[in-house]
Amino acid sequence: MQQELVSVIMPSYNASKYIGESIDCILNQTYPHLELLITDDHSTDSETLELLKSYEKKDPRVKIFLMPENNGAGFARNNSIREAKGRYIAFCDSDDKWFPEKLQKQLDYMKSHNDCCLCFSSYLVCDASGQHKGIVIAPSRLTLTELKHDNKIGCLTAIYDTKPFGKFYMPTIRKRQDWALFLNIMKKCHVAYGMVEPLAYYRKTPEGLSRKKFKLINYNAKVYQHVFGYSVLCSYLYLIFIFLPTYFTKKVVNWIANIRR
Repeated sequence: MQQELVSVIMPSYNASKYIGESIDCILNQTYPHLELLITDDHSTDSETLELLKSYEKKDPRVKIFLMPENNGAGFARNNSIREAKGRYIAFCDSDDKWFPEKLQKQLDYMKSHNDCCLCFSSYLVCDASGQHKGIVIAPSRLTLTELKHDNKIGCLTAIYDTKPFGKFYMPTIRKRQDWALFLNIMKKCHVAYGMVEPLAYYRKTPEGLSRKKFKLINYNAKVYQHVFGYSVLCSYLYLIFIFLPTYFTKKVVNWIANIRR
């Protein structure tokens, strides 16, 4: 039986410190029928580009694309999605890692659930050195309304099937594009399925952490405007009275889960 091709989407920008580990964990998957499409968002350090080119030479599954100017991770991911040849689209950022059996387990799960177009999983959180710091537990089932209340899908764990509805792209907003992408997919498939087993490592780094959390509120509001066509006023009202209470509840639940572990 022929294996379906999986296209793994990775943006990069001045990522030489961690991207080697990220690429290795993808190329060493127990499910080998994949392509890794890396679009570099106009890195300013030569080390990143040299590293990317070295992997492209070593493994034909690695395909490198260069953006002429820096536009953000959403633009870079969309470029790779356009070039993707696989039935399945998966995501991994340049400082995150996957468990070796991630793809195989998710594909097996999706094939056993005929209506599963979008799949995600729990993931471990580690610091810049790789030290384990906690876990984020994925819900086993997620509706569009639940996802609209708050993003519960870790992008590094997400994989979607292009066969039912074709490819989906990220809105060209600077941040929170992944949440908007998942919402657009859910508008078609209505339900997403989460695997409680952690299948990836999310790396918290000083470079990756947002130092201005309140600024992200504006991007959350933009998601409601882009995906649902809400007015600015409705977007902020939804954000204040629905999103924020749901978000803080999720944080408390994850905090309790990590204390018990």
